[in-house]
Amino acid sequence: MTFRPLYDRVVIKRLDSEAKTAGGIIIPDTHAEKPQQGEVLAVGPGSRDETGKLVPLDIKPGDTVLFGKWSGTDVKIDGVDLLIMKESDIMGVIEK
Repeated sequence: MTFRPLYDRVVIKRLDSEAKTAGGIIIPDTHAEKPQQGEVLAVGPGSRDETGKLVPLDIKPGDTVLFGKWSGTDVKIDGVDLLIMKESDIMGVIEK
């Protein structure tokens, strides 16, 4: 199944978090924090301004982004855990 977000929404797959601390301590999955970085899988067409003109998003599929700890809505599509949020919830793009 393919999923196309509407308006200024973005579909993100969280990146895997580190399983070890810098000191080498292994963190079990039950105590690990959810990562705040992810890869953009799909973006909507954009939002409309006051005149009704479509304003495209700055984010594109393939970007690695940083977002807030409580941002977005967790969903499961085809057995994959994803996050759907508005572009305004994204703090920035991580340049490689």
